[in-house]
Amino acid sequence: MNSTIPSIPGAVSSDLDAVKTRQQAAWSCGDYSVIGTTLQIVGEQICESLDLRAGQRVLDVAAGNGNASLAAARRHCEVVSTDYVQSLLDRARERAAAERLSIGFRVADAEALPFATASFDAVVSTFGVMFTPDQERAAAELVRVCRPRGRIGLANWTPEGFVGRMFATIARYLPPPAGTRSPMEWGTRKRLGELFARHAIVVDAQQRHFVFRYRSAEHLLEVFKLVYGPMVKAFAVLDGAKQAALTADLLALIRQCDSGAGRGLVVASEYLDVVVTRA
Repeated sequence: MNSTIPSIPGAVSSDLDAVKTRQQAAWSCGDYSVIGTTLQIVGEQICESLDLRAGQRVLDVAAGNGNASLAAARRHCEVVSTDYVQSLLDRARERAAAERLSIGFRVADAEALPFATASFDAVVSTFGVMFTPDQERAAAELVRVCRPRGRIGLANWTPEGFVGRMFATIARYLPPPAGTRSPMEWGTRKRLGELFARHAIVVDAQQRHFVFRYRSAEHLLEVFKLVYGPMVKAFAVLDGAKQAALTADLLALIRQCDSGAGRGLVVASEYLDVVVTRA
């Protein structure tokens, strides 16, 4: 199953730099922070899984609007928050200012982090680095900037969970570029082993769920179509008939995953809470 961010029709190049450019444009659409802030509990959980301590240097990679960055700063860590979308970092900066938290912000590519080797005690990414087109390069960068015996913490959607199935549904209408691997592979123990086992003392992955709570299936889809960059881009490039078909398929998926029993939408999406202890 390949469920990467959909490409614009006609764009068939497998060149990963070109893929990255299209992905950056997709994540810049809408306002991901509207959804991102609802995921704050995941940032708190990964910081607990990492057992962060006051004074540790922490790097948040592909930080989005800063959930893990804020969580680490609340634990009195020295935090640097990075993303390749400036507008998302601006939202994170606003949140940090509102809480009077000291966080450094820097635009950076997860595949070429502008930091020295072994600069950080912990490196974290929640639903971020998993979307990089060059997975091996991104994983190598996480390892490189983390000090020996330091920890890398990741929250990655699984292929079988709601978000993984949502991306797979979109991919049926807009196939991903040839030669790219599904970001949802980061949500499998097999792929994590391939990416990190050579550089790790241990790779621990715990299955968890984030619960999306909306008024209805229609409400969830309305919000995602308005602010979730990959979905904004997908609907923008489809014709009317395919938009209607994709809408029907997504609503069917949301309703299938809903456990709210008619008292508001409750959709649990599986992800892996990952801690890599660096060798």
